[in-house]
Amino acid sequence: MNVLKLVLLLAVFLSTWLQAAEQIDSVRIWPSPDSTRVVFDLTGKAQYRLLTQQQNVVQLEISNINSPSLGKMSGQSDLIKDIRVQRLPSGRGILLQVELNRPAREKAFSLPPLDRYGHRLVLDLADPQAEQAIAATPAPRQQRAGGREIVIAIDAGHGGHDPGAIGPKGTYEKHVTLAISERLMKLINNEPGFKAVMTRTSDYYIYPSKRPDVARSKQADLLVSIHADAVENRKAHGGSVWVLSLRRATTEVGRMLEKTEQHSELLGGVAEVIKDSANERYLAQTVLDLSMNHSMTTGFEVAKQVLAEMSKVTHLHKKEPQAASLGVLKAPDIPSILIETGYISNPNEEQKLKSASHQQKLATAVFRALKRHFEQSPPADSWLAQRKGQMPVRSQASDNRTTPNRSAQPQQIAAKQQSTESIVNPRIHVVKRGESLSGLAKRYAVPMSVLRSYNKLTTDNIKIGQVLRIPE
Repeated sequence: MNVLKLVLLLAVFLSTWLQAAEQIDSVRIWPSPDSTRVVFDLTGKAQYRLLTQQQNVVQLEISNINSPSLGKMSGQSDLIKDIRVQRLPSGRGILLQVELNRPAREKAFSLPPLDRYGHRLVLDLADPQAEQAIAATPAPRQQRAGGREIVIAIDAGHGGHDPGAIGPKGTYEKHVTLAISERLMKLINNEPGFKAVMTRTSDYYIYPSKRPDVARSKQADLLVSIHADAVENRKAHGGSVWVLSLRRATTEVGRMLEKTEQHSELLGGVAEVIKDSANERYLAQTVLDLSMNHSMTTGFEVAKQVLAEMSKVTHLHKKEPQAASLGVLKAPDIPSILIETGYISNPNEEQKLKSASHQQKLATAVFRALKRHFEQSPPADSWLAQRKGQMPVRSQASDNRTTPNRSAQPQQIAAKQQSTESIVNPRIHVVKRGESLSGLAKRYAVPMSVLRSYNKLTTDNIKIGQVLRIPE
């Protein structure tokens, strides 16, 4: 009997000792414009408790770690003043104290091993002061004489604790996407009538589902997300462009891309993925909204132009726009595309993607496609649309001054009369599902500005069943 008790006591002791044998390997600090994430890398799952914040000090009690060491620390944030650790008075467990320079909203959660990461305890700190400053930032649309600038949001994929794909020689996707995005931004900002904004401006993470929110806050006309692909087959190479599908992807590559985005969200935190399930309900409610229909159609048209330009500077893995259900593309009111600039998993393409000259070629190709699209189909209130609408008027006035009516040939007079009659008695088009104003303008070879003014439209949105008059 005594032996049995001794064995039980030893078992309890060993169990307690094993539970308390975990330790902190390292601490990583990841700042972003409106928040900071602190990641504690652990040797095992943390048994923790988040205590009430006191005097700008966030406290985490971890019962199964006894070592007061924080290990290697990396990163810094102006929100965090200091991180301290001490043993609990009971001798079982430690107390983590994160001292802040100003009040913040805290949230803690643990993450299981994933990819190259082990167990992690994550502390997210939302900075209300920074949030207010961002919210107070004026919208970037600037009114020019005769119209506003066209705003293009550029989204550099991944970032921060999420490096994205990693090439055979150690190239991080997040660095490639940011470099190409910055080059694209410079090209756009140097073009009259255009303005570029970035969803992220340095190495920090934004959830895929929140990137459209950043674009919306900047009143963007288009969201362009830049990525680099990766697969196990290192021979795969070439670029592709993706648009939103309201169904799951049918191709293997599409399903892999969806899985990659989910993987990226899991690196960010399970709590956010669960919370964002509400966005699916929101999306389901807005799918029937005509703005989603317009955004998807426009995105497809832009994708085709981007592929045409990219084919001049790199091999295309897919020559037609591909469709997948991706959170970064799900803004119902903003046309969006996702560009895979190449396969970073291919050694030769990895070398090209980290080359400044190739990055510039890719950025230039995308810029040319975007410029051509908006020159052909500018937003109604943009400076580009006003300039486009005025050009034929000036030309016509000049013709009338230099060519008197009495010198016109009978055939020219008849042609003018026929043109006038066709406008008086225009063709009628009833809008069907999937159609957009820009698409109808191309179909009937009529400038969008003419379609707009002729039908007295104040925006580019058209409704299913709407009757439009199409002048010859």
